[in-house]
Amino acid sequence: MKVVLQRVKQAAVEVKGKITGEIGRGVCLLVGINKGDSENDASYLANRIVELRIFPDEEGKMNLSLQDIRGEVLAVSQFTLAGSVKKGRRPSFDKAEEPEKAEKLFSYFVELIRQRGIRIKTGVFGALMDVRLINDGPVTFIIQKKNLSENEMKK
Repeated sequence: MKVVLQRVKQAAVEVKGKITGEIGRGVCLLVGINKGDSENDASYLANRIVELRIFPDEEGKMNLSLQDIRGEVLAVSQFTLAGSVKKGRRPSFDKAEEPEKAEKLFSYFVELIRQRGIRIKTGVFGALMDVRLINDGPVTFIIQKKNLSENEMKK
C-alpha cells in the first residue's frame, strides 16, 4: 500500500458535479493498493497516519498529530499509485490490486481511521473524481508499507 499524504487547510472530492466528501483542516490521502497488500498493511498505515506529528505546535515545530489537532481526513482511492512507468511510454498497472479486493481493503483502511475517532470522508471508489485542496505548507509525504526489492525496482 502506498499513501500520498498532504496536509491541508481544506479539501473536497467531487464526482459527476456532486461533492461526496469535504473536510477542513487535516490531511488528504491518495491511497494506492497493490496486489498482495493486506489488512496488516492497512492497519500499519492507518495508525501511522493518525499518529504522525506533522502539524505545528505553538512554536511552529511539527510536533502535533492529526489526533492532537482533532483534524479531519479526506481519503481518495487512486489505483494509479500502483502504476509503473519504468518501461515504454504508457504506464503499466500490473501491480494494482483487483478492484473488488482493493475496494474491500480501502474500506477497511477508512474504517480503521474512523475507529480512532477521526472524522473521515471519501470519494467514490473507482469513479473519476475531481479533488480540490489547499495544501498547508506545502507539506506532503509518501508513506508505504511494503518496500520494493531491488529486483522489483529494476523492472
